Order: sequence, then C-alpha cells, then structure tokens
Amino acid sequence: MGHDQEQTPLFTGLTEYAKKEPIPFHIPGHKRGAGMDADFRTFIGEEALSIDLINIAPLDDLHHPHGIIDQSQQLAAKAFGADYTFFSVQGTSGAIMTMIMSVCGPGDKIIVPRNVHKSIMSAIIFCGALPVFIHPELDFEHGIAHGVATESVAKAIRAHPDAKAVLVINPTYYGFTCDLKAIVELAHQAGIPVLVDEAHGVHIHFNERLPVSAMQAGADMAATSVHKLGGSLTQSSILNVRAGLVSVEHTTAVMSMLTTTSTSYLLLASLDAARKHLATKGAQLLDETIDLSIWMRHAINEIDGLYCLGSEKLHGSAVFSHDPTKLLISLKGLNISGFAAEVWLRDHYNIEVELSDLYNILCIITIGDTEEKLALLLRALTQLALEFSSTANRCASLPVHVANIPTLALSPREAFYAQTETVPFDKSVGRIIAEFIMVYPPGIPILSPGELISEENLAYVKENLKAGLPVQGPEDATLSNLKVIKEQRAIR
Repeated sequence: MGHDQEQTPLFTGLTEYAKKEPIPFHIPGHKRGAGMDADFRTFIGEEALSIDLINIAPLDDLHHPHGIIDQSQQLAAKAFGADYTFFSVQGTSGAIMTMIMSVCGPGDKIIVPRNVHKSIMSAIIFCGALPVFIHPELDFEHGIAHGVATESVAKAIRAHPDAKAVLVINPTYYGFTCDLKAIVELAHQAGIPVLVDEAHGVHIHFNERLPVSAMQAGADMAATSVHKLGGSLTQSSILNVRAGLVSVEHTTAVMSMLTTTSTSYLLLASLDAARKHLATKGAQLLDETIDLSIWMRHAINEIDGLYCLGSEKLHGSAVFSHDPTKLLISLKGLNISGFAAEVWLRDHYNIEVELSDLYNILCIITIGDTEEKLALLLRALTQLALEFSSTANRCASLPVHVANIPTLALSPREAFYAQTETVPFDKSVGRIIAEFIMVYPPGIPILSPGELISEENLAYVKENLKAGLPVQGPEDATLSNLKVIKEQRAIR
C-alpha cells in the first residue's frame, strides 16, 4: 500500500461497515446500543456505538492483522519514523511492559532511571529482570527529578556490559529531556538496545521546535502515548519499533500476550484518526500551541510569587532540552502548596490541572487549547497569587524535599513473591518492602518491592499525606501498615 497520511483505513473501514447496518448475532451484546441503558446510549451517541465492534473477518484482528488494522499500523510507522508500529488498547503501560518483556527474561539486567513509572517496575517483576538503577539529576530547588546524565549511563554500561537494555524517559512528565541521541549512540556501541518511555512525548516528533523524539534519536523501541497529547481516546497508545537489536517477531508475540482479545475498535479507530491529524496538520497546529505556551509562560512569570520553569533551566546532558508546552509552575513564592492550589483552582475557577505536588502545579497545553482558555487560567493564577501572598512569601525559604533513592536489597520479583508480613508504618524502618508506595500522578514509586525502608522515605510519605496528596500502592489504603518481607530467624 502507499503511505498517504490523509488515509484512515481502519476508521473509514469501520464507518463503511456500520453504514451497511449488518444484523449482529455476536458480541458486544448491546447490539449498536439497543441493549443498553437509554440515557447512556443517548449520551454516547448512535454513531460511536455503531463502531463498537469486535474482530469479525471484515474488520481485521489486532492479534493477527492483515487488513485495515495492518494498513493503519503501517501508516503510523511511516508517520513516526519507525520500522513497525503496534497499536495498544492497554494504554502506554501495556506498551511499556511489552518493550521490557520483549528483551528481558529472568535474571537479565536492565539499566533504568530510578524515577520510572510503576508500569516499568511491574514489567520488571513480571519478567524477573534485575534493575540496574541510575540516579536522575535531582532539582532540589523545585523538588523534581530530571533526566539521566550521559556519563551515568556510560558508567552503568561499563559496570554491566551484559545488560539487555537501557531504558530512558524522554521527555519527563515535566517536559525536560536528556541527551537521548548521545545515550543511543553509547548503548549501540555496546550492542545494547535503547527503550524509551515516551508517554509524554507523542507530539515532539511532529515539530522541529520541540525536543528530538525517540525514533529521531535512533532508539530501538518507544512506548508513545497518543491519547495523552496526540488526540486519540484515553487508553489508546502505540509501540514504535526499529528492527535490528530487538526481535520484531518476539515483540509481536509478547504484545499479543499482554493484550485483551476483546480489543476496542473505538480506541483503535481513534489512533488511526489521531495519526492522520498529527501527520497532516501537526506541524502547523503545534507551532500555534508552542507560541501560546511561550506567551503563557512569560505572562505567568510576570505574576509576583509564581515561577514557570523554562529553557533557562537547561544545563548538561541530564537537562538537555525542554518542551515548552509543559507549564510547570512553582508556588514556592506563595503561602500555598501545589495540592492546595489544585483544589483552589477547581473550587474557584472550575480549572483542573494535570498534576500537583508539594511545591508545584503542572498545566499541559495541547493542540486542543485556545487563547481564551489560557486567558482564564492566567486570570485564575493572578487571583491565586493575590490571595496567598499576604504572608510575605513564607514558603519561598522553606527547604524543598526530594524523595530519597532507596537501597535495593532484593530483586523486585523475589520481594513481590516472598513470604511477607504486615508491620505498623512507623515500625517498618530497616525492613524490605514488598509493595509499592507512590504518589499518583505521576506514579513514580517512592518505594518499590525489594527496597529498604528508611526514616527519610517514611518522612517523605508523611509529608505528602499531610499535604493531602494521593499516596497509593499499599494493600492497606490507610497506610497504617506496610507489607514487608518476613524476617528469617536462625534455628536455636
């Protein structure tokens, strides 16, 4: 087939099939909405329900694509500069797990930053790999983690030349990237494939004013979240693959193992349409989005007590470039935490931010935003600054705490499947944790299975709880108790 990016083989195929109004004696049982609650049917709409279909012969099969799904995936591969693209209805988490489980088995080493998403640690547990953690650069001024330095990756490769992969986050949730090209070159010289968590970077491939994308940098695999910033429906994502250092055939098998057999054609069609939109109009739309973001950053920085981080923070290979569409706003100059500001914006202006933490809020600007929406956000931030500046910027001088990087005492898989017991939260210091503790979003574990619990870790968890942030992960949702490895006692 040709690679005309104006085509939408899957979306078009589904709508044409629906127009024929076939009489279905197959699932889904709602039968184009006739068998579901009337209010929900009216809200969703008949057209959407008419393409909520399954993998019947005319519509291809995601697990063995050879028709319209295959054509759509080929178009996506061309658009993203990949050799192969796999559609995911398991979110980017499913694509990330596929990446890792395609190259790692029990006992294999994988070099990863410690500030990874929980899906990466979950995949490491599933396949039994051994994480070789490299420390990201920490920003103690604003309480965030950046990328990893090229030299840190080089040191890890020298110490572990038998590693099966290097995994990199590009860009981070906050829009900063490492020197991905340099890391790819370094790893490839050692014959090691590079996997990229590109959950927050689908758009960067389509505009030269944005950081380099995973495929542009020469990476071998990239889990790319189209739904987050690219215009597809929530939970839809893609896995881009470059053949050579990774087996496309094995990746195909793993992807199928991790994917439901009841694949949502609504999600798949939205990926097809989003790819067309990005490939044909993305550059122009992103130019407008970038311009709006730059204007907004400048306007925020005119407000006393607020600071929106930008390219002035760039230095070295760990903080190498910046995506201006991510507005990370520091509230240290005000007497309010990030979480409290999130609640205030919701209650007073009906504005929802992407993320908040102890010190910041994150607002994401996409091709779906307008100058009018940003003007409302600016008005709200101006009022926020006025309301919480009366205590002489008391927070500006407070120390910023960043989560301590724990010591890994057991492999994550060993810890997860070991005999465990529960102990009171405050009495868990020195024990090996057997579950995750994280604040979501962003979903980066404060503690992962196999790590030693320290006083500093518990203090950081308490600080987040006190601020009202959503700490989650433990089986005991109240966090009164933690699950730890059962201590072995010598026979007397």
